[in-house]
Amino acid sequence: MAKSNGPPDRLRGVVTLALAWWLFQASVGCTLRGGPEGEGPGHRPQMLALTPEQELELGREAYQEILAQADVLPPDHPAVDRVRQVGDRLVAATRIRPLLQEINLREEGYRFEWEFNVIDSDRINALCLPAGKVAVFTGLLAFVRSDDELATVLGHEMAHAVAHHASERLALNPAAAEALRAAGGRLSDVDEPHRRSLLGLLDAGAALEGLSYNRFQESEADHIGVFLMTFAGYDPEAALDFWERMREASSGSIRLPEILSNHPTDARRLAQLRVWVPLAEGGKRAYDRGEVAPGPPAKGILESRRR
Repeated sequence: MAKSNGPPDRLRGVVTLALAWWLFQASVGCTLRGGPEGEGPGHRPQMLALTPEQELELGREAYQEILAQADVLPPDHPAVDRVRQVGDRLVAATRIRPLLQEINLREEGYRFEWEFNVIDSDRINALCLPAGKVAVFTGLLAFVRSDDELATVLGHEMAHAVAHHASERLALNPAAAEALRAAGGRLSDVDEPHRRSLLGLLDAGAALEGLSYNRFQESEADHIGVFLMTFAGYDPEAALDFWERMREASSGSIRLPEILSNHPTDARRLAQLRVWVPLAEGGKRAYDRGEVAPGPPAKGILESRRR
């Protein structure tokens, strides 16, 4: 949706998005190790352990293992239809070229087979494995008050996948990475203790190397997620409402939702979101007005597959 008078208009259109990512780096205030500067989301250093092919295969394998052990709702269940409708809109946002470019997501060679399923469990949680394998628990669906709040959680979880956070966690866990290499890259051939560890690392909620690093990835997922949900047409103000209720839940007034075990929700998270929400809204308005020009298509493949 480029304007005919070229780069100056595009620069004016993307200023909101660029400002948002600069503010993110400043607010988080930490530097990640490894990888040439500028390779990762927000142009930060990012070291990855998996090739695009390995990420796809591990995502498929881990997802099948999780679903095989769970009580998965049938495809024609209303809850599944709801999750897939919201998920499909978010998947469409992951294909918006200007947004991907401003976030600086690695796309070349990567293939996302987005799948959305619902697991019958009172756990207040959701997960997204590499290559876009998503599962939502019915406990979360009972907790969210709207599709906008559901998009908040799905956008956050999907952000972990598009930012390749699982591959990054593996790169920072030499023992797990070595166990995977020794098994020829196949999760099913890894011994039981290491397989459990790997499944945890592939899940977006896994903690790694202390809370400070985990919180960095969580903040990044919050940041990417609020832009995804906004560009998908959902109200980003719902993110503030949802995480505020999560903070109230963590106070002990009700049972602590499992999603909070590795997703810290505190005053800093809400303060960051209050900055990012209007910036996401401004970026979406600029895009809708045609003031943000798409770049050349990526060589990677982004596709949606329903199960």
